[in-house]
Amino acid sequence: MKPFRFTPILKSVIWGGEKIAPYKGIATAQQHIGESWELSGVAGDESIVAEGEYAGRTLPQLIAELKEELVGRKVYERFDTEFPLLVKFIDARDDLSIQVHPNDALAQARHGKHGKTEMWYVVGADCGAHLKAGFAQRITPEEYERRVADNTLTEVLCNYAVRPGDLFFLPAGRVHAICAGSFVAEIQQTSDVTYRIYDYGRLGKDGRPRELHTELAREAIDYTVLPDYRTHYEAERNSETQLVACPYFVTSLYDLDEPVEKEIAALDSFLVVMCLAGSGTLMDDEDNETPIRQGETLLVPAATRSIRFIPDGEMKILTSRL
Repeated sequence: MKPFRFTPILKSVIWGGEKIAPYKGIATAQQHIGESWELSGVAGDESIVAEGEYAGRTLPQLIAELKEELVGRKVYERFDTEFPLLVKFIDARDDLSIQVHPNDALAQARHGKHGKTEMWYVVGADCGAHLKAGFAQRITPEEYERRVADNTLTEVLCNYAVRPGDLFFLPAGRVHAICAGSFVAEIQQTSDVTYRIYDYGRLGKDGRPRELHTELAREAIDYTVLPDYRTHYEAERNSETQLVACPYFVTSLYDLDEPVEKEIAALDSFLVVMCLAGSGTLMDDEDNETPIRQGETLLVPAATRSIRFIPDGEMKILTSRL
């Protein structure tokens, strides 16, 4: 069974930039595309198979048809036809709102949904690009509410100048914001539960201030202060570099100028492959060859026993699985 390619879902938003379409080689008249949803099982935004025998199927329909052959036995038993990851490219022309996501227990109790733990890998960064993650000093829930009200919340958040290759792991409860000039790959739990804390007084498309979720966020926030919220790693050329391993996903980096093979039969999971730079081919154990280029994402079925990443010169990819 060959890897699957899906049609990206492009999101036009007020803070979006103009990098995603040319990065992905997409011709579009849409302005301010802020997000390209590469793989999504979110209701109303389900990814659609772009080509081949299963073209036109939504991701949940594909899982319903192929079951554990696509996602793995344990994944199918746990999630049924729900794909457990939401995978995106995000291009921020302006600062996004400051947000927090609830954990599984709180999201289930309040909304009957999953929480949201996520990660960012910085693909590109303009001069002055930055991200916000975590508190710079200890504050109380009461101080949090006061600072939202008097517009001083940003004074107690950590602000990071970023460059390509920077990595941030964001467990549920960590206050964060993608800021202007940042182009990131985001892997997260499948969830649309987001609490907007602060939005710089901006107006939405309807001309009104966007809704804030101050009270809901108060109990969702993890007020712990850490010395550093950036995730550090040592990348090794032509080898798997594990970036994040948590209960919700395992993500690795491959920076390649020669072929590398990965055994995946024992993982009992699908494998998401995002091409960050360059181009190449994925060759599976049945000698199926699937081309991939910068900005594209493929879903390798769990039934695949091994996959070989073959760069055309150079290629940089992220892989994610459960």
